Amino acid sequence: MPDDDVLTTLARERGRALFGYAYLLTGDRHAAEDLVQEALVRTFARRRTGFTPDDAEAYVRRAILTVFLDDARRRQRWAGVKHLLGRHDEPARDPAPAVGAVLDVQAALATLAPQERAAAVLRWCEDLTVPEVAARMGLADGTVKRYLSTAGHKLEARLGPLPEDESVPLTGRPLS
Repeated sequence: MPDDDVLTTLARERGRALFGYAYLLTGDRHAAEDLVQEALVRTFARRRTGFTPDDAEAYVRRAILTVFLDDARRRQRWAGVKHLLGRHDEPARDPAPAVGAVLDVQAALATLAPQERAAAVLRWCEDLTVPEVAARMGLADGTVKRYLSTAGHKLEARLGPLPEDESVPLTGRPLS
């Protein structure tokens, strides 16, 4: 199947699911849209032969995760050095999101560190096993377990006990 057909099929049939995945990571509609677009550009910038829609979706999901984590690292590095520019007139931003009257999954996910959030989304929303999450994030299984444990405790503190049946997504409804 030509690359243009694969891209068209992927956008038409899996675009909402890809957006939902990116939205869970970012917590922001516009950032999620930008994240999906960047991932699509990175995936389809080079011509690949024999690229099926399923292969393309896997590549795009990996690219979404990679771009999200790279951006988080970049923002963290910038936050650590921007004070060196000597500009003190900007008010310091509170890194924790404003908590509304209703606690929901989006607000709870926003309280997690980027690595914890990515691990939680991959494990509990994408229904991947710990070894699969570790492979996607390029980490050891034990590191992923630590991120999941920390994320689980933080989410339970905000949302109450997590469902015993891990096949139930955190949102209570399918992502796509």
